Amino acid sequence: MNNKVKITFPSRSSNEGFARGAVAAFVTPLDPTVAELSDIKTAVSEAVTNCIVHAYPDAVGPVELSAEVKGENQLVVTVSDKGVGIENLERAMQPMYTTGSPDERAGLGFAVMKTFMDEVKVRSRPGKGTRVTLIKYIRSR
Repeated sequence: MNNKVKITFPSRSSNEGFARGAVAAFVTPLDPTVAELSDIKTAVSEAVTNCIVHAYPDAVGPVELSAEVKGENQLVVTVSDKGVGIENLERAMQPMYTTGSPDERAGLGFAVMKTFMDEVKVRSRPGKGTRVTLIKYIRSR
């Protein structure tokens, strides 16, 4: 059962919940467990929040979210922006690293995504934007 959806929305914090809910609704035909659904929603929330907070620090810009079901049990979610990009991707992937205010940001976004998804891939080019790919295999019941 292959299926795909693509959504583009402005990098406003009010759209984070929409993105999370849209992916949750999209994956329901795979019949995920409550825990799997929670994992997916948390990882999507982190990826979208990164775009809102870091990609466009002084402006609102486009965030593109795509979700694809491949085969019987694979969900692939891609969250991308055309923002500032990540200067040092290796450093940014380390827990506790943040480009935001340490008083407001824990620097755990990528660590959280890695914890809740089976695979996380990040591509970024300074000045061009970032693409985060989240992969989750829904376990058969």
